[in-house]
Amino acid sequence: MQGMMAGGLGHPWHDLPIGEDVPDVVNCIIEIPRGSKVKYELDKETGLIKVDRILYSSVVYPHNYGFIPRTLDDDSDPLDILVIMQEPVLPLCYLRAKPIGVMEMLDQGERDDKIIAVHADDPEVMHYNDISEIPAHRMQEIKRFFQDYKALEKKSVVVEEFHGKEKAVQVIEQCRKAYQAMRSAELMK
Repeated sequence: MQGMMAGGLGHPWHDLPIGEDVPDVVNCIIEIPRGSKVKYELDKETGLIKVDRILYSSVVYPHNYGFIPRTLDDDSDPLDILVIMQEPVLPLCYLRAKPIGVMEMLDQGERDDKIIAVHADDPEVMHYNDISEIPAHRMQEIKRFFQDYKALEKKSVVVEEFHGKEKAVQVIEQCRKAYQAMRSAELMK
């Protein structure tokens, strides 16, 4: 794979390409499997996955959760992605995801949007093209999870609105440009 370091090891944020079919399909790294209470997180310095914490609330991640490589969101982290699919995925695996929407969210007053996607190679969900096609109850579950998952930590999370694929594509492109600007600035140092 182009961009990988010698020996096949690389940094998942910087070395995994975003994908050949952007914006219709993007590569993403899964940090947290569906059904987990463990909050795994990319260590940006080493590229390893670390255990950040165990969720305080009695909730589990409703779908596989991770990030899109070579993106940078307003919170100075890679752009988050929640991938709807049939099975949980191990941390640090990558897969092809089809963005279908975005959930606007504030985490302790800081913008922290989440791309909502379906696994591009899962026959149960790959036919979805926009968030409006997802059953309403599933979307309520996703919203409720993010409203509740930090409640017992006394941290403020505000889930604002869900938007469709068009807005998701705009957010991804904005975060791609922010990443490119960050990497260019690093190279100038």
